[in-house]
Amino acid sequence: AGRRLGFSPVECGETSESGAASVDKRRTEEAAALRKLIRDAQTVIALHAAGKAYTSAGFAQLLGKIRDDGSKGLAFAIGGPDGLSADILAGANHRLSFGAITLPHQLARIVLAEQLYRAATILAGHPYHRA
Repeated sequence: AGRRLGFSPVECGETSESGAASVDKRRTEEAAALRKLIRDAQTVIALHAAGKAYTSAGFAQLLGKIRDDGSKGLAFAIGGPDGLSADILAGANHRLSFGAITLPHQLARIVLAEQLYRAATILAGHPYHRA
C-alpha cells in the first residue's frame, strides 16, 4: 500500500551505543554516526519527549504533506539512552513526541513502525484506523 500512496519502503539503520565516559561525549559520538545514516534524507523527524504529540490522523497528515511537498527522503532519528544531541535536534525539520514517558529506542522503533503503518492506512482510507 505504501508505494501506491507515494511512499518508499522503510529502511532501518542503527548505530552502536557509545562507550564514552560522559553524556556529552556519548551524544556527540552517537550524533556523528547518526548523521551518516540520515545524510541523504531531505526531511528529518527527531523523536523527542519535548516534540509535538500528534494524533494518528495528524501524524498521517504530516507525512502526507511531506510527501506532497516532494521531499526526497525522510529519516526518523531516535536517540540512545542519553537521547539525541542538540545539533541533531536543531537540524531536524520536525520533532515528534510519543509522550513524556521514556521509551527504550527498540520500543520507540516498534511504536514508530506501527504509527507509520497506521498513517499509511489512514491516507489510503483503509478501515484499520478507527478513531
